[in-house]
Amino acid sequence: MAFVKPKLTFWQIINMNVGFFGIQYSFGLQQTAINPLYTFLHAKPEQLPLLNLAGPMTGLLIQPIIGALSDKTWHPRYGRRKPYFLMGAIFCSFCLFSFPFSRALWMAAGLLWILDAANNTAMEPYRAFIADKLPEKQRALGFLTQSFFTGLGITLANLSLGFFKNIIHGETKTSTGESGIPYWVFGSFFVGAVCSIVSVIWSVTTTPEIPPTEEELAELKARKRGFWEPLKEIFSAIGDMPSVMWKLALVYLFQWYAMFCYWQFVSLSIAQTIFHTTPDGNKELYEQAVVLAGKINGFYNIVTFSSAFLLVWLARKFSAKYVHIACLAMAGIALLVFVHITDQTLLYAPMVGFGIAWASMMGVPYIMVVGSIPKERYGVYMGIINMMIVIPMIFQTISFGYVYKHFLGANPLNAITFAGVLLLIAAAATMRIKRDVIVPDDSMVPVSSGH
Repeated sequence: MAFVKPKLTFWQIINMNVGFFGIQYSFGLQQTAINPLYTFLHAKPEQLPLLNLAGPMTGLLIQPIIGALSDKTWHPRYGRRKPYFLMGAIFCSFCLFSFPFSRALWMAAGLLWILDAANNTAMEPYRAFIADKLPEKQRALGFLTQSFFTGLGITLANLSLGFFKNIIHGETKTSTGESGIPYWVFGSFFVGAVCSIVSVIWSVTTTPEIPPTEEELAELKARKRGFWEPLKEIFSAIGDMPSVMWKLALVYLFQWYAMFCYWQFVSLSIAQTIFHTTPDGNKELYEQAVVLAGKINGFYNIVTFSSAFLLVWLARKFSAKYVHIACLAMAGIALLVFVHITDQTLLYAPMVGFGIAWASMMGVPYIMVVGSIPKERYGVYMGIINMMIVIPMIFQTISFGYVYKHFLGANPLNAITFAGVLLLIAAAATMRIKRDVIVPDDSMVPVSSGH
């Protein structure tokens, strides 16, 4: 008789995803604080794409390998996915604590490599954890709960910059460290270090994993072990990859190239349109632009966690595919409008659509493809989906510095416009996805039966 996964209550699903909050707080700092921190260490705008290479490269190398390893892991006490959450969170906390003490650009860039490797070690098994733990009818709620915590974590990370700037102040000579990094940046990173480890420990201690059956355990023990086995498994899975994932890869090419452009240049864009300055211009005005960018990013992430559960209902009613198309179109239009706004209050308006789209990006594509993935390969295929995310990012970090300088006039506004156009192309590419998952009606209903 086939094993039937027990339905979880709404709060059990919340508990299992709390750890995603800490991971995404760290990611929020990468979105909003890392690039300004680079500029405080005298990085030039055209250097920013290459300085962000750590994220996509570690995602490409770490996530599919961790996925393949976690598929073949089982410990009676620690489980299958949770050891990787915890290990990643420990290293992530160390890096976040150390980051603001960077005294040179190379040190900050090196810490970002370690931080991203740790984040990827923790994040990848989390996607597989949802597929492992939840029955099919609750997976949409599980993935979009991760979208909720993505928005919440990134929101608090972004807003923390303005919060600490308001309470940590002083004369110019005493308001920055020896390297020129303002002391208000330190507070955001220290909070991130605490959130990363505490939230993951919460999920690890409150949520047991489903143990393998005797047959599955025997198969795990019988599998070959060796240094090259995870790589062989990755290439084998790519060869067997369902067509829906290939089509999603084209969507992701445009979607994630665009998102990297936005995150790298939003502070510079706001500095130009609202404060009429650059990193080499008025330092105080540029710091205000960085804080405002954090508020803007925080706002769209408030929209993200506010709309995440609504997307479950929309995906059920209209299908996941069409929800994602609409969301990408809203994001593209939002960025095209964003660069023409010169009143900082009005900057928030287009970010409503952008925030809804970010909720979709972090959850809806997984709904579209998870039904096509064999359960014994959840980990490796979630890692491969992440490869589809990071390869466009790697391409962006390598190519966009040249594009920015020679084709976009070294103008941050053109970089944001370019990102908007790519998001519209991603929306059109989503139309090619034939297979779609209609989320069952009861996927939103919290149920009372537990483990």
